[in-house]
Amino acid sequence: MAYNELEKRGTDDFPVEFFHIDKNHPRYHMSAHWHGETEIIRVLDGRLDIKLDKRAYSAYKGDVLFVNPETIHQATPHNCIYECVVFHIEFLQMCTYSCSFFIDSILKCDCLINEYFACDDSELSLAANEIFDSLLKKSSGYKFRSISSFYKFFGIVVDRHTYIHKLSDGEKTNSKSIPKLKNILAFIRENYDRQITLNDIASSAEMSVKYLGAFFKSMTGKTPIDYLNEYRIEKAAQKLLGTDVKVTDIAYDCGFNDLSYFIKTFKKIKHLPPGKFRKQ
Repeated sequence: MAYNELEKRGTDDFPVEFFHIDKNHPRYHMSAHWHGETEIIRVLDGRLDIKLDKRAYSAYKGDVLFVNPETIHQATPHNCIYECVVFHIEFLQMCTYSCSFFIDSILKCDCLINEYFACDDSELSLAANEIFDSLLKKSSGYKFRSISSFYKFFGIVVDRHTYIHKLSDGEKTNSKSIPKLKNILAFIRENYDRQITLNDIASSAEMSVKYLGAFFKSMTGKTPIDYLNEYRIEKAAQKLLGTDVKVTDIAYDCGFNDLSYFIKTFKKIKHLPPGKFRKQ
């Protein structure tokens, strides 16, 4: 598999990670990425414009989004607070093998669960909220509560058949462009910390610069250079909050060779200069 987001989720026996994300979070603006894990997102406030492969949704307070494994996803928040639960769905097979047929179909991408559940879908929203709330409160029995909530959610999905087994002809056509995009994203993410040009990115994808620009914009809504800079700033924000490395060194470590341009780009994306972002 080409490069994707590879991070350890939770622990070996409970591979579940919970994220609460507001404007101060390094990944507030979700740059395009994908991973083999399943993800559920709930919007607590504001609006979250999200793109899953080539499907676009606008989610509002109370809405729930489901990200199937290997789906490229990116999001732009608007005065938004949202939470994500990222988990290895295989761990549910540790609890019981009676549901393996459905879990296997999700892992193989033979079965795609519906991606958007509005807040007025009370049954599924309630089940999703139980997952988030059990992970948020972390009571002494939260793992039992969480596992129970996961099964309840997927049980409702199966009961109501809110999933599809086969892609439509249009989606099959679109799906051919997804591996191309993944290769481009992989190259950018693997080389963001060095000096790379639009020609380098185009060469890695075996495309002309002109075609690369049109293709990437159609898939992500951004230019390749805009995406590269946003990803560099995302990594810089993580270093600012997680280390005491000097701002200048962080700029160079993240692929910027000009400090003033780094500060200007950081401020444009995060609405704060790096120093103030770190203090806040």
